[in-house]
Amino acid sequence: MSDEVKTATVDHLAIKCSDLANAVRQYESLGFKLETLYEDWAMLRDSRGFGIALLPPASKHPPHLGLKVETIEELEAAAKREGRPVKPHRDGTSSFYTKGVDGQIVEMIWYPDQS
Repeated sequence: MSDEVKTATVDHLAIKCSDLANAVRQYESLGFKLETLYEDWAMLRDSRGFGIALLPPASKHPPHLGLKVETIEELEAAAKREGRPVKPHRDGTSSFYTKGVDGQIVEMIWYPDQS
C-alpha cells in the first residue's frame, strides 16, 4: 500500500453475506441506511458515514477495507505509484485495489461529490 497517501480515512468495510436482502434488513434494523443496492453488492452507512458493503456469493468484489481519499488526483497518483489502474464504477466512484498490512485487500476510493 502506498506510503505517500496522506489524506486517506476509513470509509467502509466490505464483508461477505449469504443472503443480500436479509443482510440489508438486519443492518437497517441496527440503524444503518441503505445507500446503494445492486444485485451483486449493497452499501449501507451509519449516522456518522461509516459504510458496510455487503457482498453476496455472486459478488465480483473481494472482502476489503475501503480507504477514502479527498481528490481524484491523489487517487490517480497512488495508483500510478503502485502500477494499478483506476477504475470508474457505476455508482460514480473511482478506485483501485491494493494490498495493505500483511497482505489484506485495501480499496483506495474517491467519491466525486466531495471535491
